[in-house]
Amino acid sequence: MEQKYNPIHIETKWQEFWEENRLFSVHENADLPKFYCLEMFPYPSGRIHMGHVRNYVIGDVITRYKKMRGFNVLHPMGWDAFGMPAENAAIKHGMHPSKWTYDNIDYMRRQLKKMGLGYDWQREVATCNPGYYKWNQWFFIKMLEQGLAYKKSSSVNWCPSCETVLANEQVIDEGCWRCDSTVTQKELEQWFFRITDYAEELLKDADTLTGWPEKVVTMQRNWIGRSEGVEVDFNISGTDRKMRIFTTRQDTLYGTTFMSIARTHPLVTDLVKDEKILKAIISLSDDPEEKEGVFTGFHAENPLTGKEIPVYVANFVLMEYGTGAVMAVPAHDQRDFEFAKKYDLPIDIVIEKEEDRVQKSEDRKQNREQRTKDSESLTEAFEDYGILVESAQFSGLSSKDAREQIAEYLEKEGMGRKVVNYKLRDWGISRQRYWGCPVPVIHTDDGEIPVQLLTVKPVPRLQSDAAQQHVVTQSRVVGELDKFDDRIGALIGRGLATLEGPVSRLRKRQGRQLDSVIFDRFFADGYGIGRIEEIGRADGAQIRLDQHVPGSQGGQLHAGILLGHNRGELLGNGDCRV
Repeated sequence: MEQKYNPIHIETKWQEFWEENRLFSVHENADLPKFYCLEMFPYPSGRIHMGHVRNYVIGDVITRYKKMRGFNVLHPMGWDAFGMPAENAAIKHGMHPSKWTYDNIDYMRRQLKKMGLGYDWQREVATCNPGYYKWNQWFFIKMLEQGLAYKKSSSVNWCPSCETVLANEQVIDEGCWRCDSTVTQKELEQWFFRITDYAEELLKDADTLTGWPEKVVTMQRNWIGRSEGVEVDFNISGTDRKMRIFTTRQDTLYGTTFMSIARTHPLVTDLVKDEKILKAIISLSDDPEEKEGVFTGFHAENPLTGKEIPVYVANFVLMEYGTGAVMAVPAHDQRDFEFAKKYDLPIDIVIEKEEDRVQKSEDRKQNREQRTKDSESLTEAFEDYGILVESAQFSGLSSKDAREQIAEYLEKEGMGRKVVNYKLRDWGISRQRYWGCPVPVIHTDDGEIPVQLLTVKPVPRLQSDAAQQHVVTQSRVVGELDKFDDRIGALIGRGLATLEGPVSRLRKRQGRQLDSVIFDRFFADGYGIGRIEEIGRADGAQIRLDQHVPGSQGGQLHAGILLGHNRGELLGNGDCRV
């Protein structure tokens, strides 16, 4: 017996024993209670780091405990293998993304095995394997068939460094979550999943997640962002057009002194004919912190006061949020306050703190003059609730009571209606890259046709590393999106990549987060095909996930938690602890 612990000898001996005897392999056994545990699988970036170790040890402890308690434990591992880093590395090092990816997978697998983690390696999957991502495409087609996938032109988040679209959740403090580059806006044709149809259901079901950390559940609720308010129509002066806005602060309507609309709002195209104004709109900064605007030349009518107020195109208003138009109340919204100060626009106080209310006098004109002086001396907006002033019959009401009464008045007079709105937006899934799951739709002269399977596959290396390095470097197209086809074309035409399938213009890839939508079901079935489509049946309960071990960020950004409800209509849902 050895007197000292020799990790190389002892651990190697027992790890070899485990592998030879398939200690952690699992087979269906109806006589044993089952337990299915997953950690979030790693991106094969090259090396396992301590963040991985922390996450995977948790799953290992849980599954070993369950195994010793007599459970039939399924604990697999795989690789989140598509994505921009592999493509960038291929360009930098002159190799196909698949080689870079699979080389890293081999290295990282050896690291995980040396750690002695109890995985069923026979069920290992990589999302870049066509046998895996064909089911992503199958899922997309099912969504398309049910009207839950659609395409539209949209202003999207664009990272100029990564040269791709980002989901809203991937924009952190106005920067790219991957490289911190400042994110700009681009108008592109994109594929979307209609996740907003499930907003209320998701919010209600968040209350049932009793096994989840409250922090993660709160993040989900905030992500969905339910708000109750009103939609109000502002007539455009001198026309028969209306401008619709959504607000949760109808108690401030009397303080609206101008309107802000997105540069892509339909009224800009329809009503702005002055070339100088149009050029000024186009030249507005993409940085919303700049608070830039251009007067459109037309006015809107405040439905409660009848006053005409100017309409500005503002760089901080986006067509994708709300209605693309905002009523601006500078006395009670800080962003509007800064804009009004910059462009010398009126600021009307209509909400006051109860303790700071102007003492009533018999002379209403005197009260109004005092508030005008107060508004001129304001250094910041008062955004809290308070007591209404200068608001006709609603003056003297609390903000809470006024919100309800004004909403009812607007509905009664046909000026607006009560609505429930959500911060959550439909999920833009398109990405501008090569190394990703192709959207399974081809473009032909006869229209768009769903088709499966469209694959991305490697080809043999070129004659020499030097030649391959030259080709990949020259294929890099920086900047202009309309040259994206050139980038893919260069990779394909020069032998560094191939596309299979009757493709005429295949420029869209699905976002990498979609690769995680079916991974729990796929681990249970492996590459056996077939059964993924049967999981909604009663016997599918045996392969539903019991324990997931993600990070807190994954709880917010991971699309599977959201699409799980959409997926439920296609595959069947199960309960899971996080």
